Amino acid sequence: MTSGVAVILAIESSCDETAVAIVRGEPGCAATVLASEVASQIELHREHGGVVPELASRNHSLCLRGLVEKALAAASVSMRDIDAFAATSGPGLASSLLIGSTAAKGMACALDRPFLAINHLEGHLLSPFIDRTEVPPHLALIVSGGHTLLLDVKGPGIYQKLGGTRDDAAGEAYDKVGKMLGLPYPGGPEIEKVARNGDCRAFDFPRSMLADPHLDFSFSGLKTAVLYTLQREGTGVSVADVAASFQQSVIEILVGKTLRAARTSGRRTVALSGGVSLNKALRAAFLTAGSEAGYEIVTAPPAWCTDNAAMIAFAALLRHLAGESSPLDGDIHPNLPLA
Repeated sequence: MTSGVAVILAIESSCDETAVAIVRGEPGCAATVLASEVASQIELHREHGGVVPELASRNHSLCLRGLVEKALAAASVSMRDIDAFAATSGPGLASSLLIGSTAAKGMACALDRPFLAINHLEGHLLSPFIDRTEVPPHLALIVSGGHTLLLDVKGPGIYQKLGGTRDDAAGEAYDKVGKMLGLPYPGGPEIEKVARNGDCRAFDFPRSMLADPHLDFSFSGLKTAVLYTLQREGTGVSVADVAASFQQSVIEILVGKTLRAARTSGRRTVALSGGVSLNKALRAAFLTAGSEAGYEIVTAPPAWCTDNAAMIAFAALLRHLAGESSPLDGDIHPNLPLA
């Protein structure tokens, strides 16, 4: 266990966002995000309809140094004020992960500081608690472009997987359906925007596995149902109605499975994180259903929902304060599981 105040600089480069953050904290106190800088590549990849790994890693290399300098200036600290360096080690694109991991290791080595390799999913998992004094036992749903995951959380680093996606993640389904509807990439925010003007009961799309006793998810059947509907309805179909109906199906699946997991686990606090958790309709549904069932629903602030380095720095801070570190010769893990 490390006592006293610690300052962590972390890099997130698991996919197409280059991010650097500096977080300060001490045992028993809420962490303070001193700086959080993100360089988005959405416009770069939009013309390709998805992330191109080579372009992503190349742009990480181009902008990482500038982001580090910008974060240090924003936090009003120097490199020598940093107590430990961290980076995302997985899951993610190998070529992207290598950029951030190598840079953080280099800085740690040069300044003789500890290095911490952080699981990207753990960053999301802990993000709702960045501004709290502790991470309490809770039921967690991570819902993003690549992951839909239910976990029972006893405390930092103590996680039990209860369910996950068997095919497409929720965010991936959003992107694919958005493409079917002719909406720009990424599809999630665009579908949410269009769905506001649609009838969510216009089409009865499947709630896959919602009634099954297990806690796994499947969104491939829902995606296929949207495709067949578009083929059947033709060009006259209401894009807004399809988007709203699709979104309603996703929401009912996520809320239903998550609250069932909370009942099974006995947890009274439910935390929602990941990029898809930015969806206002999803948040509203969770808050309403959670309140009616007597659960505390905790969501990450919007800035910490999409890929960012503040969540990586916070996860690293907790591990650093617990006396942990990672070897400098450790490798990245593109398919790294959380539990």
